[in-house]
Formats: sequence, C-alpha cells, structure tokens
Amino acid sequence: MPLSRVEIVTPSAERLINRLCKHWAHKLDVEQSDQQATITFATGTCVMVAEADKLVVALETLEEEHLDELEGVVERHLVRMAGDEELAIVWEN
Repeated sequence: MPLSRVEIVTPSAERLINRLCKHWAHKLDVEQSDQQATITFATGTCVMVAEADKLVVALETLEEEHLDELEGVVERHLVRMAGDEELAIVWEN
C-alpha cells in the first residue's frame, strides 16, 4: 500500500487536529482521541498525531495515483486551518 508521511513543526498540533476533525466529521468517518485522529477518506486513510512541537501526518492509500491527491487535500486543509501560521509541509513517500 502506498504510504506518505510528513512531520510539521508547529506548537499548534492539537488545535490543528481538532479543527480538521470538526471540519471533516460532517462528511467523513473521524476517530479522535486526546492527541491522535484517524480520518477515513474514500481513497485512503489519514492518521495525525500531535507531539510536543510537531504534528505527524501519515497517509495510506490503496492505489498509488490516489496518494498525490490525498496529500493535496490534507495539505490544503492544514494550511487553511493554520490561519496565519506558516507550515512547512514536505511529504516523504
């Protein structure tokens, strides 16, 4: 299964997870605990973990062609939810 991962340095990891989960809960299956969330998309899964100074995001898809698409969706939403905070997002796969 194709995988992609990113570690984003941010003091707002928990806040970002909360905002994204609230946003996506209306359309997608969202499971959230204190510092972790799993969002199930039609094309794959996104797992987010809040650590002290970073947000770790891992994506898994069934098909390689869906990986770039899911990276784009998650990245656009992260940037939007971050507001004025600039996020350095470089996916590794």
